[in-house]
Amino acid sequence: MTIAVIGDNATRKMTEGGGSSELKAKNEISPLAGLKERFKNAEILYSLGYHAGPPAYGQVLPSPYNADSLRVAALEIAKKADVVLFFGGLNKNHHQDCEGGDRLSYHMSYGQDTLISELQKVNENVGVILISGNAVAMPWLPEVKGLMQAWYLGSEAGNAIADIVSGDVNPSGKLPFSFPKKLEDNAAHSFGELSYPGDSINQYYKEGILVGYRWHDTKKIAPQFAFGEGLSYTKFELNAMSLDKKVYSENETIKVFVSIENKGAHDGAEVVQVYVGKRNSAVERAQKELKAFKKVYVPVGVKKSIELEIDCDELAYFDESLTDWNLEKGKYEVYIGTASNNIVKRISLEIE
Repeated sequence: MTIAVIGDNATRKMTEGGGSSELKAKNEISPLAGLKERFKNAEILYSLGYHAGPPAYGQVLPSPYNADSLRVAALEIAKKADVVLFFGGLNKNHHQDCEGGDRLSYHMSYGQDTLISELQKVNENVGVILISGNAVAMPWLPEVKGLMQAWYLGSEAGNAIADIVSGDVNPSGKLPFSFPKKLEDNAAHSFGELSYPGDSINQYYKEGILVGYRWHDTKKIAPQFAFGEGLSYTKFELNAMSLDKKVYSENETIKVFVSIENKGAHDGAEVVQVYVGKRNSAVERAQKELKAFKKVYVPVGVKKSIELEIDCDELAYFDESLTDWNLEKGKYEVYIGTASNNIVKRISLEIE
């Protein structure tokens, strides 16, 4: 097998720079090095594709080089490969994932969007591995075969990524925030420049409590990828979902019962998530809020029963008229699923 590894982030050192996230790691395994170590029987071809700063890991740049020459070289090795793995995203440079210099665009810099689309035209088996600390625009998403959000994984980054790419480890990570399709879908940006970036003196927080998935759910704005979302190499099924009773009082605990079965071909782990929303609330609230979750390892063909608990006090809101927390009586809705946009069961309860 021939694997084309393309992208500046396949060799860029990510433990250095960025501000308070900077580390002085003794060693850092690059994604390229991790893949070479894991796929020893494959022919691995590497091309920079785009350039985002000084080279790392002793990489020798083509001389002379420019954006066009790097793009052409990447397309040439992509034509020869069985699979293309594009390593892109952000880095620790100014106007990327860096303190004191916010990003200037939701799109990836250095022509990455265009390069991914061009790679797909010469090789239909393109997978994208994003190394970043935040979401990016993905106009190329319908064109590629796979997508992995790798974040900044530290000194063992290359080995960890190789674990997932090779299938030696079944992924079970879940997104800690929603990825909007476009910048205007984000709560702060939806209110215009006075909300972000402000007028250089004043900045107005107009989204209130509706931040992240709360904004997407309540305003019915579909995200690119939702809070709590994340795929696996196997398939899980939730069933037998119930509560221990239907009516609760203050200081009681809500018990949620769920059965989870691994119906796929690989052992793996899933995260069961329980959200709660208040019907006809006296104050503005999100449609639902995460109140409990549990990660469960389930071998192939096995069914496990789990229990999650939510104290009724956790359903209270801060009442400004009382300057204290207030547990509102009435009907609530419990949402059970595996992501904020993948709710499998809704169950009603009452607080009296």
